[in-house]
Amino acid sequence: MALGFAQNGAKVYIAARKEGQLKEAVADINKVASGPKADYIAANVGSRVGCEALIAEFRKRENKLHVLVNNSGITWGGPFLDFPEEKGWDNVFNVNVKSIFYMTAGLSDLLSKDSNNVDPGRVINISSTASIEPASEGELSGQGNGTWSYQPSKAAVNHLTSQLALKLGPSHVTVNAICPGLFPSKMTAFGIKQAGEEAFNAEQPTGRFGMPSDIAGLALFLSSPASAHITGTHTLLDGGSRFRRHAVAPALKL
Repeated sequence: MALGFAQNGAKVYIAARKEGQLKEAVADINKVASGPKADYIAANVGSRVGCEALIAEFRKRENKLHVLVNNSGITWGGPFLDFPEEKGWDNVFNVNVKSIFYMTAGLSDLLSKDSNNVDPGRVINISSTASIEPASEGELSGQGNGTWSYQPSKAAVNHLTSQLALKLGPSHVTVNAICPGLFPSKMTAFGIKQAGEEAFNAEQPTGRFGMPSDIAGLALFLSSPASAHITGTHTLLDGGSRFRRHAVAPALKL
């Protein structure tokens, strides 16, 4: 998404905990940037204090924000009968849900500044198809483990998106969620390595994973004039894989 915005002339800020990785990412983004150079802010959104520190640093640099992408997310896999409370539940909800609320509320004035109903501010929350898929045990969680907190955290992201869309609509800020299926990332790397790419591709009606251009294109649409009248939506981006998983019998041979 950051690459997509930079390629289309936007000034991009990225944020994460590890400064070394941020520097590498910014260097990659700036190789393709067609407008202002991208920059980074080292931050940890796992707490309200961390969110407020990120917001304060951004305010030192800019006095207007056109698009906020709430993309931070973590998961945790553990056994059903011994799932940890702090790392398994509290930290997952802190990052996946609470950070969206505090980042959006804390930047809402910069998003609404100079916005109108033709050119609104934009908030894009990254949810997941896990928000509607109840299966918690599988290749991505590891044998004997389940991602018991991840699915409900992403369901909460969807509902929070609707709440924020209702709250910020009168301020001329749209709020939408993208619900990706399987995309290669550091979060999914373990499961993909364990099961193999072919096994996952077999679950995809399109025969492939999601690609960067798939999610970048949707994020750009949700930030463009074409989506100025769209808010409170939860868009599935999984190549139809949710339907394949629910097949209960072989297809009839006609």
